[in-house]
Amino acid sequence: MHLSILWHHHQPTYRDPENGQYLLPYVNYHLTKNYYQMACLTEESGFPCVFNLVPCLLEQVEDYSRGQARDPFQEALEKDPQQLTASDVVLLSRFLPRGEKETDNKKLQLRLLRSIFSPVIQTGQDKDSLLSLQKEVHKKVIPFYKRLWLGGKAELTTSAYYHPLLPLLFDLGIGNEPIMPTLPFKYPEDGEAQIEKGREYFNEVFGRYPSGFWPSEGGISLDVARVIAWEGFSYAVTDENLLWKSLKKAPDRALLTRPYSCHNLAIFFRDRELSDLISFEYQRWDAKDAVCHFESKLDERMRAQANQAICVIALDGENPWAGYKDNGVSFLRELYSRLMVKEGLTPVLLKDYLEINPPEEEIELVPGTWLGNFSRWVGHPAKNAAWERLSLARQECGPSEEIFVAEGSDWFWWFGEDDPAGLAEFAALFDAYLRRARLKRDKDAVGE
Repeated sequence: MHLSILWHHHQPTYRDPENGQYLLPYVNYHLTKNYYQMACLTEESGFPCVFNLVPCLLEQVEDYSRGQARDPFQEALEKDPQQLTASDVVLLSRFLPRGEKETDNKKLQLRLLRSIFSPVIQTGQDKDSLLSLQKEVHKKVIPFYKRLWLGGKAELTTSAYYHPLLPLLFDLGIGNEPIMPTLPFKYPEDGEAQIEKGREYFNEVFGRYPSGFWPSEGGISLDVARVIAWEGFSYAVTDENLLWKSLKKAPDRALLTRPYSCHNLAIFFRDRELSDLISFEYQRWDAKDAVCHFESKLDERMRAQANQAICVIALDGENPWAGYKDNGVSFLRELYSRLMVKEGLTPVLLKDYLEINPPEEEIELVPGTWLGNFSRWVGHPAKNAAWERLSLARQECGPSEEIFVAEGSDWFWWFGEDDPAGLAEFAALFDAYLRRARLKRDKDAVGE
């Protein structure tokens, strides 16, 4: 049996369009904590990983790598500790582990600086060396992934530029929740533009077009698949629940371990159980015990499959590791080393598998996401209100970069949820981009 693991790297746009500052420092944090780590472990182990790099994340990574990111969190880390303002201290303290405090400003800066590095990086102890190393790593991340890709050690894929939930852009009515927004939203041209823009930007950064596409949140439909193929992608990956709905059959692993064709686009469906074990469960286990359990699950699948079958695992490549011991390094090293030598198992890149095993069966995709339906993004009063604000702005302003940012899935994911970290900033960013769209419209009107 073949095995492919796709790690999804994504953060929404955190840059405020009105002042250019980053309202949240999560791209900064993940650069040294997770993105560099995942590339290092791939090179070290030789395990052929597939990475999904969302364009709006890449854009922000480039900002940091060039030293152009205006990040108040970073500025507070770099200040003389005696010059930290009360608001600086509040900002830094926000990113300490829950319930922990630090009253000494110098120690606070050092604690946070040390906390943003992966264990795979050898760090110094003083503030200046940590800051210098941080900037070095920022510059290395994109070239590192490019080197892995060009060397055939990894595969890079992409998504629509600002991570929109494409089926809802094509027609919000497809959400079909009991309570839906009162205003329609139906702009397939925006979805097409974001797919094309993402592909072109990816080519600018890496010098090659990707074969694979991760539709944001696994959100796909017949119309979306048609456009992804038309834009030049060979395959897309989504969740197995859409396979069972599309086939109108109960889950059957024999049907899961092969690609299907939809409008000339190959569709891989991820193994949800195995993906979720890594995402949510194994962080509570000893690393070796977790990998043994994972292998036993693979053995179950291998016994029931033909030699050319493929098991696809796809999950977030940045957030799970916060719950693991040593940021997941021992688990990933154990996982990769064991899978590389496992009898009867062939780790493979998705594009390479597809060249040998193209899909043989056409499928009529039922619209959905990795969660199944669209309820996490539409149907709640707060989510519906956000869609209505976006719909009005889109009607008034037409398509624009600011509207595209506001179409991103992350805003709708968090609206209406209980006390998520960064909700105030997420709401502020969403509203700021809608205001900016209207301001540009007004300026254009005056210019005419």
